[in-house]
Amino acid sequence: MSRLGQSHILAIGGGSFVSSPRQGVMEPSGLLRYALDLTGQDRPKLGLLATATGDDAEWLLKMYGAFQAWDVEVSHLALFPMPNVDNPREWLLEQDAVYVSGGSVANLAALWRLHGLDEAMEEAWRAGVVLAGQSAGALCWHVGGNTDSFGPVLRPWAEGLGLLPYSCGVHYNSDPQRRALLHESIASGELPEGYAADEGVALHYVGTEFIQAVTVDPRGHAYRVERDGAGVKEVRIDPRPLTA
Repeated sequence: MSRLGQSHILAIGGGSFVSSPRQGVMEPSGLLRYALDLTGQDRPKLGLLATATGDDAEWLLKMYGAFQAWDVEVSHLALFPMPNVDNPREWLLEQDAVYVSGGSVANLAALWRLHGLDEAMEEAWRAGVVLAGQSAGALCWHVGGNTDSFGPVLRPWAEGLGLLPYSCGVHYNSDPQRRALLHESIASGELPEGYAADEGVALHYVGTEFIQAVTVDPRGHAYRVERDGAGVKEVRIDPRPLTA
């Protein structure tokens, strides 16, 4: 658990991993180094969850391979066809950080609730386990956001864990559907006010307070999206660049 004595969430808009010079191999980006540094551990225990991909074995294998050269102890929690650990709650509490992959956030949330992982995640967060994830793995900690879980046309979704009382926008500069729909959903009240992140950018919360955005892409930004009369006001947030 974090020796910093705080509850951290790192919601990544995109860019958790980068391509390696070695063909077919990926490497963690500086965003994941930042997440692991929040644990305060020299050799952190990192738990991987690919629930949003249906626990895709190939994706899990790639993530294991990505951390091979890092001083980190990696394990994973799978729910298909049954949990791969005897006690998922205990496994979560043993981690210093967890990373949740992208995929279907609606399916992820339904399965987590079915297995009691929604409550276990909140317990782990309050105990100091750093919660991190990209796309679905970023949306899930919030009240909700926009998702393609139901098809290629994005839909508003407000069934997140709600650890953070905001909406969240991901892939904000790479998917033209996302900005307009997030604005519309917040203006209508279907989603609460919130934050959004471009590719290569992550939103860092301590407790429920947004602290800063960090980036590995100099072109990337974060945003605060607030209601403004019948519409919304979007305020750009300049993120702190991370070095390699």
